[in-house]
Amino acid sequence: MQIEEIWPNYRARIKAFLHSKVANPADVDDLLQEISIKVFTGLPTLSDPSKLQSWLFQTADRTIIDFYRKNARAKIVDPEDLWYSSDDPGIRQELENCVEPFIRGLPAETAKLLMDIDINGMSQKEYAKAHGLSYSTLKSRVQKGRDDLRKAFDDCCNWTMDTRGNIAEYHLKPDNCKKC
Repeated sequence: MQIEEIWPNYRARIKAFLHSKVANPADVDDLLQEISIKVFTGLPTLSDPSKLQSWLFQTADRTIIDFYRKNARAKIVDPEDLWYSSDDPGIRQELENCVEPFIRGLPAETAKLLMDIDINGMSQKEYAKAHGLSYSTLKSRVQKGRDDLRKAFDDCCNWTMDTRGNIAEYHLKPDNCKKC
């Protein structure tokens, strides 16, 4: 298979695919050029010619994903868009003092997991490897542990959230939770 045989047959379809995913025509042309280079360099590695079309569109799809990732990183962030810009430091400090006691109130295995990952800064991949767990299993356990931690906070406090999802204020529930 040669690029000269393939590219003319698929170029228009790939360009239409790009137009369906990317609004700016100049970006479409740039991406089409990038895809053609990837096809030219990667074509010799394609072992099954019957998978040519799916390989071409997978290449196009990955190129689009890379394009959006690159543009997301390059975006200039306005301080007004940051979630913490209206955070009340006093409320945050008070609640930070409760995190460890609430974690320690969880089952021992969950507490160790959250302490190592969320408090001590161990990466989830490192933790999974050190404890002989698959990464996907660990991610599920971390999510469940964080949900349990959130429930511990919910059991103890009433929350008021602002429009950005930040805690505007909180009050202890009448049963006077004394976990923190």
